[in-house]
Amino acid sequence: MPDPGPAAGNSAPGARPFQRSRSHFADRITADGRDGWPVAAGRYRLVVSRACPWAGRAVISRRLLGLEDALSLAVADPLQDDRSWRFTLDPDGRDPVLGIRFLGEAYDARETGYPGGVSVPGVVDIPSGKLVTNDYRQITLDFATEWRALHRPGAPDLYPEALRAEIDEVMEEVYRDLNNGVYRAGFATGQTDYDEACGDVFRRLGLLSARLADRRYLVGDTLTEADIRLFTTLVRFDAVYHGHFKCNRFKLAEDPVLWAYARDLFQTPGFGDTVDFHHIKPHYYRVHTGINPSGIVPLGPDLAGWLTPHHREELGGRPFGDGTPPGPVPQAEAVPPAGRP
Repeated sequence: MPDPGPAAGNSAPGARPFQRSRSHFADRITADGRDGWPVAAGRYRLVVSRACPWAGRAVISRRLLGLEDALSLAVADPLQDDRSWRFTLDPDGRDPVLGIRFLGEAYDARETGYPGGVSVPGVVDIPSGKLVTNDYRQITLDFATEWRALHRPGAPDLYPEALRAEIDEVMEEVYRDLNNGVYRAGFATGQTDYDEACGDVFRRLGLLSARLADRRYLVGDTLTEADIRLFTTLVRFDAVYHGHFKCNRFKLAEDPVLWAYARDLFQTPGFGDTVDFHHIKPHYYRVHTGINPSGIVPLGPDLAGWLTPHHREELGGRPFGDGTPPGPVPQAEAVPPAGRP
């Protein structure tokens, strides 16, 4: 990946106890517009980094549901400077739709002097230039439910009403111990905190391996929001979390069930075709200078294994239920060859 310029790095990880911030801007974009933000084709822009697992959820959901034409996509540089997410991948360093250089400008347009950090994913109102929401937990649930009128024909039901209680329970466990757990381990400031967090990570991986041994998906026999949220952590595990975050009891590729499950999802349209390893690795290893002060990005692991047979189809299941796979990735959104296996 060409070097887009100096990145300031972030020395905070490893210097103070880790605690994930709540989403400050939690307005919802709904069919009835009850928060003042009605669902409307072409009105909003989804800002993401392909490096970020929380943003990765939104990219996958948008693609599976066929919202590409209704909700445009802005991809930030994986390397941040002191103003956080920036649009240096775009001509002249500006997002071509919003006309801004930094996502923080949309935050400032919404709330002057906002004291918190600038995070992705974020949904921005194009006419006003204001950030609507950075609530990564709710954004994808609303894509699946509130945005139904704009779904593609054949879009899957990623949050089926009859399974929501079970989906919510699984997602909360995965979030606590794994999605957030790898960060708690990686940013731990002491041995006790690290031991506890890393223990949670591998305990949850063991439970997930047992759960998925005889079923293709986490809940029911189709893909749901729960699978999306697990995938974005698993796909980064060996490349980043195993080494950079010291979650090294074993590699994902060393657990036959989880490795096959992750490959199954990676090879499913809408999942692997959104993943850019050439954004993921430099972001973690070059930005988190508090835990990797050299900024050296490791060469491995070999990515070819992601495309090997997984045989999970033998467990049955219908990936898209009564729906169909998404179509080809829009040319402008295709991940460059350097970022793919």
